[in-house]
Amino acid sequence: MSKLSPIESEFATSEDAEAHDAWFRAKVQVALASTKAGLPHDQVMAEARHLIESKRDAAARLAS
Repeated sequence: MSKLSPIESEFATSEDAEAHDAWFRAKVQVALASTKAGLPHDQVMAEARHLIESKRDAAARLAS
């Protein structure tokens, strides 16, 4: 098990990094093979804007 520097990697060991990479690649393959309809770009962006605004509002309430 080779240790990795936190400056170079978010993982503690090369084995952890390889395991994450394998997991991520599997998730991408499943997504690429999916026949499920995707979401329209405008819908995704509207949901993202709403999430950002709600988090910003919550942070502002905590700060005041």
